Amino acid sequence: MTLSTSLCFEQSYDGIDGDSASSTELYAIMASLSGLPLKQNIAVTGSVNQKGEIQPIGGVNQKVEGMYDVCRIAGLTGDQGVMVPHQNLRNLMLRSDVVQAIKEGRFHIYSVKTIDEGLEILTGCPAGERGPDGAFPEGTVNSLVEKRFGELNRSMRGYYEGLMAPLN
Repeated sequence: MTLSTSLCFEQSYDGIDGDSASSTELYAIMASLSGLPLKQNIAVTGSVNQKGEIQPIGGVNQKVEGMYDVCRIAGLTGDQGVMVPHQNLRNLMLRSDVVQAIKEGRFHIYSVKTIDEGLEILTGCPAGERGPDGAFPEGTVNSLVEKRFGELNRSMRGYYEGLMAPLN
């Protein structure tokens, strides 16, 4: 079975334009395929390349502070935060109230390098790496995605065999 999912965001660092939501789109696709819910208390920003590596974005301070402000107004619970590309950590120059909330554990910043790291934060489930046998460990995000691809493949094969049966 061949499946192609294409995400294309033009790279730009002006205002709210650009590719900084591309990792978020991939997390949504992986969650849909795996059947695992994504945490809704963590905002996500970061572009992603073809290797699954998270890349830096523009406006990181405004994005973190914006999420903090929304959470503060709604009520800080201590489990809210923002996932940012690890390369952007050096760019953080946050307001003192945000820094204080982070120090007190009322708000969090999660630094990620790969989609798999982000999946683990957002699902609470290990992403999983292929073992020597080529399989992902059972119950990991990647094993659930691969299992779903197998189900879709069998379903499509059965569908096409049904279409071809009258011709034989």
